[in-house]
Amino acid sequence: MRVKILLFFFFSFIVNSVFAQQKAVVFGTVKDEEGKLFPLVTISVKGTSIATKTDEQGYYELRVPADTNISIMYAYIGYQSENLNIKLKGNERFRADKKFIQKSINVSEVIVQSDEERTSTITKIDAKLLSSLPSASGNFEAILKTLPGVNSNNEMSSQYNVRGGNFDENLVYVNDVEIYRPFLVRSGQQEGLSFINADLVSSVKFSAGGFEARYGDKLSSVLDIRYKKPKDFGGSFSAGLLGTSFSFEGTNKNRRLSYLVGFRQKTTRYLLGTLDVDGDYQPSFYDFQTFISYDINTDWEISFLGNINTNNYTVIPQSRETTFGTFNEVLRLTVFFQGQEIDKYQSGMGAITATYHPNNNLNLKFISSRFQTDERETFDIEGQYIFDEIESNFGKSTFGQVKANRGVGGFLNHARNFLFASVQSYEHKGSLQKEENLWNWGVKYQHEVIDDRLSEWKLIDSADYAAPDLDNTIVLQDVVKAKIDLSSNRVHGFIQHTRPISAKHDLKLSMGIRATYWDYTDELNVSPRATLSYKPDWKKDWVFRASWGHYNQPPFYRELRNFDGTLAKDPKAQRSIHYVFAADHQFKFFGGRKFRFISELYYKEMKNIIPYEIDNVRIRYYANEKADAYAMGADFKVNGEFVKDLESWFSLSFLKTEENLLNDFYTIKNDAGVDSAKVFPGYIPRPTDQRFNFSIFFQDKLAKDPSVKVHLNIVFGARLPFGPPDFERYKDTLRMPPYWRADIGFSKEWVGKKMGGAAKIGPFKNIMLYAEVFNLFKRSNTISYLWIRDVRDQQYAIPNFLTSRQLNLRLVGRF
Repeated sequence: MRVKILLFFFFSFIVNSVFAQQKAVVFGTVKDEEGKLFPLVTISVKGTSIATKTDEQGYYELRVPADTNISIMYAYIGYQSENLNIKLKGNERFRADKKFIQKSINVSEVIVQSDEERTSTITKIDAKLLSSLPSASGNFEAILKTLPGVNSNNEMSSQYNVRGGNFDENLVYVNDVEIYRPFLVRSGQQEGLSFINADLVSSVKFSAGGFEARYGDKLSSVLDIRYKKPKDFGGSFSAGLLGTSFSFEGTNKNRRLSYLVGFRQKTTRYLLGTLDVDGDYQPSFYDFQTFISYDINTDWEISFLGNINTNNYTVIPQSRETTFGTFNEVLRLTVFFQGQEIDKYQSGMGAITATYHPNNNLNLKFISSRFQTDERETFDIEGQYIFDEIESNFGKSTFGQVKANRGVGGFLNHARNFLFASVQSYEHKGSLQKEENLWNWGVKYQHEVIDDRLSEWKLIDSADYAAPDLDNTIVLQDVVKAKIDLSSNRVHGFIQHTRPISAKHDLKLSMGIRATYWDYTDELNVSPRATLSYKPDWKKDWVFRASWGHYNQPPFYRELRNFDGTLAKDPKAQRSIHYVFAADHQFKFFGGRKFRFISELYYKEMKNIIPYEIDNVRIRYYANEKADAYAMGADFKVNGEFVKDLESWFSLSFLKTEENLLNDFYTIKNDAGVDSAKVFPGYIPRPTDQRFNFSIFFQDKLAKDPSVKVHLNIVFGARLPFGPPDFERYKDTLRMPPYWRADIGFSKEWVGKKMGGAAKIGPFKNIMLYAEVFNLFKRSNTISYLWIRDVRDQQYAIPNFLTSRQLNLRLVGRF
């Protein structure tokens, strides 16, 4: 059946390509007087309804009638209009770049800002800022962690939580293709390179909640990435202590064919040397991506997006020494290891997109994509530990020495886990602009295959003697033995309508509905969503926005699997209703520089929630349990040019999220050891209940030499809940220390003659040298805990610390 569908699609594609009406294309970029790319400029054909606007990169493409004289107008309020008289042949592509000159009238209050960004929950991020952000991981997602509502307590990981959700609740798209995260990864140091290659990114859109129906079925957030469609030849390279990258782009002579290629290599060996565990770390991560686009004619375009990613992580641990406790009680754990861990994560993705746009108002896409991953996790690690109390009295001669031994013991961790997964999808998406009305729709079929082989266990002996049970066998802990083969199909569909309700009052409404069906559970979910925006006729520029919607997330694979490796008996979609209220104020300050202040209040009501626990970045679900939950909070952000020509921002977030496991209780025993009462815990904090979060991304430059800049990234996150490893969810109400760190970078730029500079750097447009200090204040942040017992059978949580202070150097060049 699928073959017939593909043949029908291919035949229709060929027929339409051959018999398409003859048109021509005018394309180019628009810049202002300072040479900066100019978004939202209106380009239209005089005397017709043919029109378009420049995108975030100042680029436009306008389909115009061929073999006839036409007059093209370029217009933006406050700037002098431009005209172009031209006659083109059928299928001809003509480049017309324009420079806009500001009128002499006072336009000090004109701020160029996308309507989409202010009237929806979408936040746009300048992709050019990615290279300036000092980040230990080097992954694209590091910039998201500086936004309000986004939390992360692990600088080595690309994963992030949004408004009380977890990693599995975030949607990620690249060129309309959904991206998946690894399944077996346990810690940030295993992750390596995330999918998104920052060198290839053109635009970034992010929503922390209340997003539109055109986006998928996850509970928390959506990240929408667009890769570049090159207009000229160029590229970049980066080389540093943590890895290298190289990319190049270009077009053929008539600019019908464009290509984008990126290669990345990363090693964190230098960074992992700052962890508590000393050993031989051998991480190696590689990634290759390409995006190729070809304009068959003025109506049809075909493109290919491909990725091959290999992340290898090997470690031979040797020893560990961790000191912790209070001022009056200082404790030290010393561990000696034997064994090794070898992990390998290989994934690949390919997507072919055929786009049909017979005119500037109608856009039809047909997407076929496949993702697959082959993951292997193998380790046998034995540890022998000594647990001591250290003398903390400054007045004693034995200060800093062992005061008393609290216990000795050992452990053995074993795993042989192998997982193969593939996702094949076929999708159609369309959009139609009819005057002030915008229609979006889409339908998608998806086939998933999971082949999982699990074999892991632990042996923990806190008394240095593993006693057998009554059957004379050694008792293992956390035993998981499973063989899972899962194949299922999903169907998604949506329709969305955006229109102004009242032009007089600048009132705009976006309404849509999604439907999802999964044959594994035979469950159909329907999700209506709406956003209303209002811009009052005030002297000051304010926009107010309210969003509401249902978000239903059917389980993928991770949510189906219990702690013991078995699958859930009656899985149902997790459900959330979002209520978001926002105020958006744009203003000028510091001599007319542009600023923006955004505040959002939100409440999320959740049902059928699957409880889970987090250990580092590993999420394990209580797949057969259900919970009611909520999340509420407030996010604030102010961004702008605190220093001329350099954007910075401050983010502040408040959050409270709790859940109540259904039918969850524990019993209290009386003095005779008999159960005497049931206790229902009620609402308890969710694992991501981080009550307060604050972040800064700030840039500055030397007044006498603007080519020397400083880039500061500060993140503070309040204490997260955790609990003992006994799989009793109601006990997870302890709090780990706050997470905070500061990363700082210094850069020097040399601008070549190609860009109007004076530096003699050959073919390069510019070269930048970065010197970065990670964890500037050498903060010991806790990511998880190792639990042991002493000779008195008292249990202790030994903190696992993240990376310490480290220096990094990077050289970046663009040509």
